[in-house]
Amino acid sequence: MQIILLERIAKLGQMGDTVRVRDGYARNYLLPQGKALRANKANLERFERERAQLEARNLERKSEAEAVASKLDGEALVMIRSAGETGQLYGSVSTRDVAEGLTEAGFTVSRGQVELRTPIKTIGMHTVLIRLHPEVEVSVVVNVARSEDEAARQAAGEDLTTPEQDVFEFEEDEEAEDAEGTDDGSDAEAEAEAEAPVEEDV
Repeated sequence: MQIILLERIAKLGQMGDTVRVRDGYARNYLLPQGKALRANKANLERFERERAQLEARNLERKSEAEAVASKLDGEALVMIRSAGETGQLYGSVSTRDVAEGLTEAGFTVSRGQVELRTPIKTIGMHTVLIRLHPEVEVSVVVNVARSEDEAARQAAGEDLTTPEQDVFEFEEDEEAEDAEGTDDGSDAEAEAEAEAPVEEDV
């Protein structure tokens, strides 16, 4: 389907461009969201009549988005979740969770503005892109942890995805290997002496 873009759409084009997209994408997203019009003579004429108004509205939205971006950029969002020893979450953190978390922190962010291709499924520090406007985007850090204490440790740079027990066992194994490796051969010498024939005095 050919459409006329009413705002800049990433990887598609700028406001006023006529582009071809998949029918489903146009019908289910672009047209209902008011981001585009079907490309026909009537809509082309309508767009030209309303171009100045559309551009003014876009600039206003962009300015508002930039004001929010200046406060939101680099914001750290802590999310407490249940997870196993390896750091694998029992659930996941979705775009909805991030949007709700930012809204609770005082920012107006919708689920559709959160750029998260796949849900977060492990604890750790995750950088997530927030698209506030077609021309304004910022990054926030989502700190997923099992507790507030772990969140603080992760924020300080600690990696909590390795179980402490495994680390301890690994250190014990290394110590055992070191002990074996430092064998000075005294046991072998003792065995050789025991096996050597004893000379008797004549």
